[in-house]
Amino acid sequence: MTKPHYQIAIQECGEPLVPIPPDRVTLLHPHPYQQLGAPYGNKSPFFLRQRVCDRLLAAQLELDHHHPGWRIQVFDAYRPIAVQQFMVNHALQQLAQEQGIRLESADPLILQSLLQKVYEFWAPPSSDPAMPPPHSTGGAIDVTLVQANGQPVEMGAPIDEISPRSYPNHFANSQDPQEQAFHQNRQLLRQVMLAAGFQQHPNEWWHFCWGDQMWAWLNQQQGGTPPPVASYGCVA
Repeated sequence: MTKPHYQIAIQECGEPLVPIPPDRVTLLHPHPYQQLGAPYGNKSPFFLRQRVCDRLLAAQLELDHHHPGWRIQVFDAYRPIAVQQFMVNHALQQLAQEQGIRLESADPLILQSLLQKVYEFWAPPSSDPAMPPPHSTGGAIDVTLVQANGQPVEMGAPIDEISPRSYPNHFANSQDPQEQAFHQNRQLLRQVMLAAGFQQHPNEWWHFCWGDQMWAWLNQQQGGTPPPVASYGCVA
C-alpha cells in the first residue's frame, strides 16, 4: 500500500547537502549501518539539507534551555537509495530470523506479511522521483538524547526496533514509573525538535523531518497553510 505522504507534490529547491557540525551535536560513531557494510560509497550518513541542519542546531539550542550540557545525538541522516535497499533487506532478514522463518523457502503470503511489518518502519527503496525515501532527500533525521556525561537517555526501545514500543506514545498511559520516565524523555525530544519546526514520524519516536513529503503531509493533516508542497526530492 502506498504511504499517504507520497500524494504530496515535490518542487525541488536545489538546496545542497551540508555536513552536520560535530561540535554542536553528537554524531554516533561508529555508524551502525556502515558497520553492517551498507553501500555508502563516498557519501556520509551525517549530511542534511542546509535548512534542515539549521533547524537541528536550533533544536539543540532549545535543549540547552531545558538541560544544559545535554546533546542531541544523530543516529542517522542522509541515506542513499542503495543504503535504503540494503537496510530494508537487513531488517527483513532480522525479522524472519526472530520468527524462525527461512526467507529462501518462505510462503509468499508469509513473506508479504513480514514486508508489511518492515514497511511500517522503513520506507520502500523506490527510485521513482515522486516517491523518494525520506532519508534519501536529506530532509529526515533519526535522533536521540545523551546526558552531559555522555550516557544515553533511556527511551524504552532502541532506534529501528520493529515493534509497537517504537510508537512515540507507546508508554503514555503506562502506570509503571520507569515506563513513564521513558515517555517523558521521548516528550522532551519531541518538544525540542518540534520547537525548531520539525515533524515527527507517526510510528517512530526517533524520526523527525523538515521539508520532505512526510513533513508537508503532516502539516496538511494538522491544518497547515499554504497548501503543502515538499521542497526536497531525492539526492543521488
